[in-house]
Amino acid sequence: MYYGFDISERVQQLALQAERDCAPIFKEAEDNAMVISARVLKAFQDQRVSTTDFLEITGYGFSDPGREKLERLYAQVFGGEDALVRVQLMSGTHALAVAFGGLLKYGDIMLSISGRPYDTMCSIIGLSGSSRNSLMACGVKYEEIDLVDSRFDLPAIAERVAKGDVKVVAIQRSRGYSQRKSLTIDQIAEAIKVVKEADPNAIVLVDNCYGDFTEDREPTHVGADVIVGSMMKNLGAGIAVTGAYCVGNSDVINDIAERLTAPCVGKDLGANLNQLASFYKGIFLAPSTVCASLKTQIFAARMLELAGFSGVSPKYDEKRTDIVQTMDLETAENLVKFCCGIQHASPVDSYVTPEAGPMPGYPHDEVMASGTFVTGATSELSCDGPICPPYTAYMQGGLTYEYGKLGIMLAIDEMLRG
Repeated sequence: MYYGFDISERVQQLALQAERDCAPIFKEAEDNAMVISARVLKAFQDQRVSTTDFLEITGYGFSDPGREKLERLYAQVFGGEDALVRVQLMSGTHALAVAFGGLLKYGDIMLSISGRPYDTMCSIIGLSGSSRNSLMACGVKYEEIDLVDSRFDLPAIAERVAKGDVKVVAIQRSRGYSQRKSLTIDQIAEAIKVVKEADPNAIVLVDNCYGDFTEDREPTHVGADVIVGSMMKNLGAGIAVTGAYCVGNSDVINDIAERLTAPCVGKDLGANLNQLASFYKGIFLAPSTVCASLKTQIFAARMLELAGFSGVSPKYDEKRTDIVQTMDLETAENLVKFCCGIQHASPVDSYVTPEAGPMPGYPHDEVMASGTFVTGATSELSCDGPICPPYTAYMQGGLTYEYGKLGIMLAIDEMLRG
């Protein structure tokens, strides 16, 4: 028995070896969390956060000093001029839809320079589905430039943007459901420099989901005009139950806010629905929670490598820029068993056994494990994957390293048992 759990001796020994190998990598994640924690604490103090800032404002939400202070705090932490942090933004996908809708009008051109976006973004753009409200259905033109070996094609980007007719340049930081690597801040900085040299008026929008606080800088620190993220991911820290954010240049944030509420109303409208305390507490705890998530994924990568599964990305000692870990598990049975192990190791719905099945918007059957306190929160340990070769599991989150370690050990043990 391992702290009361029936985990094989083999998996226990793999865990001991993995932790020895990962110790210096863990230290890097902890050092980064210290840098971010200092930045967040300084912003709380500079903005003079008070208990009165957590009060509920109902109705129209006019004159909400706590909400306004929270948005100034986000702007300071992320190095932006302004921010929109709202309960009315229901997810990262919703925030992205609102952002693109606020910035792009009929005839404008959106250029994705990180290749094809993930599935739900394709629906927003109009590349899939049949919505009459997609960007393309409303007259927005879409183009994309593929990555080359998981890196930006900088000459192609410079040539296209230099024509001067691209309104929004979009970057997806995390990999989504693809085999390419996530994009580091250094890579994003290099791409933004190329874009701005080619056309200073082009608006650079970065989908920051899964990436917040994983490095010591954010895309807005290196020139992005706006970044978008979700409270169900890193910055909610498992505390916030809904919400999303946009941070960036004030004019850009105003356009997005007017799309969320109404023209000439913008940021002035929006009741906080008694969620301000959870939003403040979420970003305060986020550096530590993100560190725990990174350590969980690093540990998982090394455990699987030691168990004989070489198709992990990133490798345990590779640079990380998000809290996502992919694992090629070789067979459908392994993928389902691993997800079952994650579910059975969860604090919520641990008695449930996931089964693969169809999901709207996805071309293959999916298996998903998510025993989370906040439904769908990917800051908590969860895992899913399409039932198709190479049977890749996409895992993310982990509120604490201790729970994450137990979850990984239990999942691998379940997969390796006959």
